[in-house]
Amino acid sequence: MHELVLTRKDKASRYEELLPQIRSLIAGETDLTANLANVSAALHEAFDFLWVGFYLVDDARNELVLGPFQGPVACTRIGYGKGVCGTAWKEGRSVVVEDVQAFPGHIACSQKSRSEIVVPVSDDGGHVLGVLDIDSVFLSAFDEVDRHYLEMLCRIICESAK
Repeated sequence: MHELVLTRKDKASRYEELLPQIRSLIAGETDLTANLANVSAALHEAFDFLWVGFYLVDDARNELVLGPFQGPVACTRIGYGKGVCGTAWKEGRSVVVEDVQAFPGHIACSQKSRSEIVVPVSDDGGHVLGVLDIDSVFLSAFDEVDRHYLEMLCRIICESAK
């Protein structure tokens, strides 16, 4: 069974409970892969999204490479500025897509995906290290509540890697 669409208040409450748990989970661990794996699992478990994972920047090839994730198999590499993930990387900002079929150049890794949010994971200097990508089976599943809390989560991840 996949996630139910939550009210904004319910979503905010769930994030408010989850963020301290994630902060505690990754506290003291400096290995980025380990932290991204646990964050993916925690988000997937808390919301039962279709897909939750990270793509990491490969500067040498100017593309994103699949990192730790939870969900069905995924695209392995995404070019700079391509799809939702590549767009979030290029623009250095979160991208919320209500209907992936309406997004120009959307890369369909799963036909079940209907909406998506992608949040850059950036260092203190604003250099994008990767992106957090989450897909839902529901249209318009993501909003400003998700963007707000997932951006906070990405800052927590970067703080733990210091």
